[in-house]
Amino acid sequence: MITDPIFTGLEPRAVWQHFAALCAIPHPSKHEAALRRHLMEWAGQRGIAVREDAAGNLILTKPASPGREQAPGVVLQGHLDMVCQKHSTHAHDFFSDPIRPELENGWLLARHTTLGADNGIGVALALAVLEDETLAHGPLEVLLTADEEAGMGGVRGLAAGTLQGRYLINLDTEEWGQFYLGCAGGVDVVAHLPAPASPAPASWVGVEVKLDGLTGGHSGVDIHENRANAIRLMLSTLLELGLPYRFAVTELTGGSVRNALPRSAHALLLMPALQCSAFRHAVNQVEARLQRQYRQTDPNLSLVATPSGQAPAEVVEARAWRRLALALSEAPYGVAAMSPAFPGVVETSNNLGTLSLAPGQCEAGFLVRSLSNPARDALAARIAAQIQAAGGTAEIHGAYPGWEPKPDSPLLARCQAVYESLYGQPAGLQVIHAGLECGLIAHTHPQLDMISFGPDIRGAHAPGERVEVASVDRCWQLLTALLDQLSLPERTSP
Repeated sequence: MITDPIFTGLEPRAVWQHFAALCAIPHPSKHEAALRRHLMEWAGQRGIAVREDAAGNLILTKPASPGREQAPGVVLQGHLDMVCQKHSTHAHDFFSDPIRPELENGWLLARHTTLGADNGIGVALALAVLEDETLAHGPLEVLLTADEEAGMGGVRGLAAGTLQGRYLINLDTEEWGQFYLGCAGGVDVVAHLPAPASPAPASWVGVEVKLDGLTGGHSGVDIHENRANAIRLMLSTLLELGLPYRFAVTELTGGSVRNALPRSAHALLLMPALQCSAFRHAVNQVEARLQRQYRQTDPNLSLVATPSGQAPAEVVEARAWRRLALALSEAPYGVAAMSPAFPGVVETSNNLGTLSLAPGQCEAGFLVRSLSNPARDALAARIAAQIQAAGGTAEIHGAYPGWEPKPDSPLLARCQAVYESLYGQPAGLQVIHAGLECGLIAHTHPQLDMISFGPDIRGAHAPGERVEVASVDRCWQLLTALLDQLSLPERTSP
């Protein structure tokens, strides 16, 4: 039962009840066990068949409604995990604390953390279908995958032949009124650059530089928005200030996950005490310039330098610092190419999502996305070559294919007919520059005809993520009508 009063009165009630449960149970990527236990217990209490496969995916099944037994099977698909991002000043432990949603002007949001509407709403829609005995449908399967956000580990481990259906409806897109027919593939590049340690200069003092308040966002969906990247801004700032000022870098960190635009970065420097005041003033000037530059995309940008009492014994050797900072700054970033086939859609991009630097070690994480597998691989190779030219090593791994659009899909035609009968106009057709699991599912289950849709979700992968309540209700109406029509002979469809 719903206990959080925020959800009282929201419709459809069953969907929001399930989403409330997801908010109450922590489920970061690779830590979905508690949520799996909850869902398996929930299914068992209702007589819904459920099993967990070796990769941590849940497969739930429900027989067809009476009279619809001969209909083609339908798979509803979403993922169990959520991206965990929070404002740096907000105390929240994603491994133990529940998400605290708020309702504002028709939107449900998490003000200081991610909400988990990506993909909690899709999961909740599928679960509500399973427990509703009034719906008409053919044989149903619900596939809830693990570890989607951190590498698609669950769907990579999905065994061929697991799914028996003919149609698959993915519930993991974020713009109501659009049917998605394809998505980008991706690959990770993990760079290691030399960062030899040298003794900290005697009598130098610590200064902490913190860049915070950036907007961040989804590294695929938002990559074309020209938002600031905290890692790249911190590197360029320190390279710029390293010309007039003497300092040594002892620590630099930024970002936390490779599929989110990094919103903050932190550096710990050592420098002569006599220049600290002038250095802090120079940082203030850089902050003012950056605030003007990014006033539209990152209005809350903050860059401050403060004294630090830390006195580490080692720093990163000066020439190595400059070499690695230049290599990371000059690596391809952002939109590399727009799609020639889909106007306005990004074809290929790269995000520098994580950086960890300390004396003796430097690791950076990139996520390359593309609608074209050759373009994806070429950009990853280019990044790796630049890292190697700077004396480092680069591992290219975790490649996953895109989902190739099929505009002549029979499922699309039936979905469009249902949508138009409900809303009086056809849905838009989209290809998304983000990674859905459809491409990998198609590899192991080529019989599936697939489509994706979802409610209006804004700010996914960043604090303040929100979902429009009314669009969730519309998704429910569309989904239930689709299941009804897909279980009828095709000639009787609207």
